[in-house]
Amino acid sequence: MTRRFWRRNGATGWALTAPATLAVIGFLLVPIGAVIAGTFMDPRGVFAPYMSYFNSGFRTTVLFRTLQIAALTTVISLIFGFMTAYVVLRAPGKLKSLLIVAAVFPLLTGVVVRAFAWLIILGRNGILNQTLLALGITSEPLEMLYTQGAVIIGMVYLFVPLMVLSLVGVLENIPKDVLQASSSLGASPLATFWQVLLPLAVPGLIVGAVLVFTGSFTAYATPQLLGGERQTVLATLLHQRAMVSFDWVGASTIAAIMTVITITIVLAMSHIARRINPMAT
Repeated sequence: MTRRFWRRNGATGWALTAPATLAVIGFLLVPIGAVIAGTFMDPRGVFAPYMSYFNSGFRTTVLFRTLQIAALTTVISLIFGFMTAYVVLRAPGKLKSLLIVAAVFPLLTGVVVRAFAWLIILGRNGILNQTLLALGITSEPLEMLYTQGAVIIGMVYLFVPLMVLSLVGVLENIPKDVLQASSSLGASPLATFWQVLLPLAVPGLIVGAVLVFTGSFTAYATPQLLGGERQTVLATLLHQRAMVSFDWVGASTIAAIMTVITITIVLAMSHIARRINPMAT
């Protein structure tokens, strides 16, 4: 009787998901809510921490720099990720497996290890500068480290594997007959790509873009190692406020801004996906 009651009332599903739901609420939503709520309890006023943040030229510069790095990283990762996923899709069986392993191999190493690898490559006495000097392309070492370009290169290398994984599965599920039908009806390869392949790949593009943007927007280790103090981003600024200045309200304000922007971007991308492809929900 008890088992029938649970089945009739649909309580079995609720019982199975209750532990995970409570864990998410207790260990994710409640702490985030507490951090955000703390920013509105400043004695100077409810919105005083936010006014102080946006009235600072340095902090707003850090915000726009972080958004710019995250946006550029996402766009570049989309391009390279789509190209790589398409090549993997067209490869034969055994070669496809090898290409997938090669694409995701960087995920087997830590973020700090990969950032240090780029320190060796981009350093003043690094591999790239030594090669340029040996070939006579430059007469003196180039300043490549601690620039926005270095941070973006490290970010792209960090997140392209996630983009590839997001796209490979989606592209594999696109029927080849659809592409062949488009070509047989007289569509050029470019038209087939823009009007058939790309709209059908929107779910993978959105998932990959969300993963890359949120990851690069909140990244700490790579900007810290490759950008240093010259390329301060929100994550490194948050660390400075919390662990160096012990400004917990300022750190909480930065965390709240990052959370709101991340949620807004995710919702905006989901809306764009539904407009382009109603099935991409």
